Amino acid sequence: MSDTTDLRHALLSSARAMNYNGLNQGASGNLSVRQGDGFLITPSGLDYAACTPASMVFMDVDGNWQGDLKPSSEWRFHRDIYRAKPDAGAIVHAHARWCTTLACLREEIPPFHYMIAMAGGKTLRCAEYATFGTQALSDNILAALHERKACLMANHGMLAYHSDLDKALALAVEIEHLAQVYCQCRTLGEPTLLDDAEMDKVLEKFKTYGNRA
Repeated sequence: MSDTTDLRHALLSSARAMNYNGLNQGASGNLSVRQGDGFLITPSGLDYAACTPASMVFMDVDGNWQGDLKPSSEWRFHRDIYRAKPDAGAIVHAHARWCTTLACLREEIPPFHYMIAMAGGKTLRCAEYATFGTQALSDNILAALHERKACLMANHGMLAYHSDLDKALALAVEIEHLAQVYCQCRTLGEPTLLDDAEMDKVLEKFKTYGNRA
């Protein structure tokens, strides 16, 4: 426990911040953070307000967990993202209102705004539907995350990963904002999309975006 105390506190704080920021409600959604050869993940079916740092569940890459609490039922896609993405340090999955609206339409978010590039590509894909907690869902998410750090999940929600919890949560917040603006644009008409050439320029600039000299 002592080796993971700080990460347990950080994970619980991020889970509560996710709800506070309006990305999620109650016990839905889940978060995780890489820890050594495994990861810590939020528990199954518990409201984050009722959790303590000790409630965070440690899992290894084989799907085994420690402690009395069960991990989130969606632990499979967390494990598989950590396996497939060496740069993934933390993962945020939420049932965010605007992202979920588009996900229920099974639509990706096109390059209507240059900040789409924050997720690593020219669009924000929508992963194909599969029942929650299944390996099929994990496989669909990994396909949608090809050269991306975020995606929508059909009839479900959204997911974002990054190098640490703060960056993963910040990316999730940005994606939800973009989803809201895109939905609002659609109520007035069809937004003008940026072309491939412009998005190539933006993606190149984002390689050093936010870095300090």
